[in-house]
Amino acid sequence: MSRRVKLLLILLIAAVVWVVCAPLLATRLIVEKPMDKADAILVLGGSATYIERTQKAAELYKMGIAPRIFLTDDGERAGWSKTERRNTPYFELARRSLTSHGVPEEAIGILPGEVTGTDWEARALALEIETSGLKSVLLVTSAYHSRRALWTFERFLAGKNVAIGLEHAPTGEQTPGPRFWWLFPKGWQMVAGEYVKSAVYWLYY
Repeated sequence: MSRRVKLLLILLIAAVVWVVCAPLLATRLIVEKPMDKADAILVLGGSATYIERTQKAAELYKMGIAPRIFLTDDGERAGWSKTERRNTPYFELARRSLTSHGVPEEAIGILPGEVTGTDWEARALALEIETSGLKSVLLVTSAYHSRRALWTFERFLAGKNVAIGLEHAPTGEQTPGPRFWWLFPKGWQMVAGEYVKSAVYWLYY
């Protein structure tokens, strides 16, 4: 067998192994911890992915899971809006998305302060728990962010006497599906990037 044929065979085997293992890497990041009832829903900030997250949160709200929804301000802004003549903050767009899906404005709150990551969102929720006495919170985020999000909140809120649940938005709309995520640049950003962030969180916290 020539060296060229051996190389092609190795590449073919590597490609088959990757096609089999790549979906497992994606699904390994996805977890859920549903709740029948909660005091509040917290939609985690995710810039442009606010669409899928708020749609899921509105769905849960209309199911009667919780009477109110909290958002966080991650400080990020969308592209230039000609009608508003500004770069609209994503948390404002998220609030509009919720109301457009039937959530009344009075049921929507914004956690105070600007958050720069999932850990800071957990800290912001901890402060809200101290002031409002929440006993149960259902997190809503994107699928590939779900494992790290749940781990972070459970770690930061340990001892706060609050139950934490999580549901994720379905893949396929703003996030690629687990089977073929590696065919899309956004998939590498979300899946491969999430493994890097998870490693940093594990080492730091």
